[in-house]
Amino acid sequence: MIRTVLKTTLPICFGYLPLGVAFGMLFQELGYPWYFATLMGVFIYAGAAQFMAIGLLTASAGFVEIAIATFFLNSRHLFYGLALLNSFGNWGFRKLYLIFGLTDEVYALMSTIEVPEGYDKSKFYFLMTLFSQSYWVLGCTIGAWTATQLTFNTQGMEFAATALFTVLLIEQWIKVRKPLPFVIALIASAIALLLFAQHMLLFAISLSLIMMMVLRSTNQKVRNEY
Repeated sequence: MIRTVLKTTLPICFGYLPLGVAFGMLFQELGYPWYFATLMGVFIYAGAAQFMAIGLLTASAGFVEIAIATFFLNSRHLFYGLALLNSFGNWGFRKLYLIFGLTDEVYALMSTIEVPEGYDKSKFYFLMTLFSQSYWVLGCTIGAWTATQLTFNTQGMEFAATALFTVLLIEQWIKVRKPLPFVIALIASAIALLLFAQHMLLFAISLSLIMMMVLRSTNQKVRNEY
């Protein structure tokens, strides 16, 4: 099973390692001990929020400001949890960890892949989530520690996150092969960018869900009529 999970999570590995390294290097510019980046990867484990925290800490933001900003940024995970309500069983500790480790990339895999026949679903999901976090923690550690030994120009490193989401988008397209969800996502993103630029991601997800539900309801009514 471990070999299969490693193969399944390779796209996340290729994204999380360089992205974690970028975060570690940027975080080290704040002057904290290098292992603080490792601890953030272990206990916070929120890539976008951790990058945002760098800017907030640089601006000397207070605890309340950081907490509110992090909540709004990560509130998109509420939708991920709702989408997987029927996928997680009564798995005890494993379920709690899966909830904690449900990142954008892990959600993309869980909503795309099929657990190989003969494998325990809870264990497969658990290992997939654990390996994904391990890639992130390793990247954060390498980046932060390396930044204490060498001097780097960190300009543009945050683009690694965009590259990772591009890879996941391509994987979703290969799996789904239906243009409608991608067209809806594009339209919702454009509207959110124009009207709600500061909280674009949350509003884009909300608009996408609303549009999909309306479309599904309309199609159901048409079927009932015929």
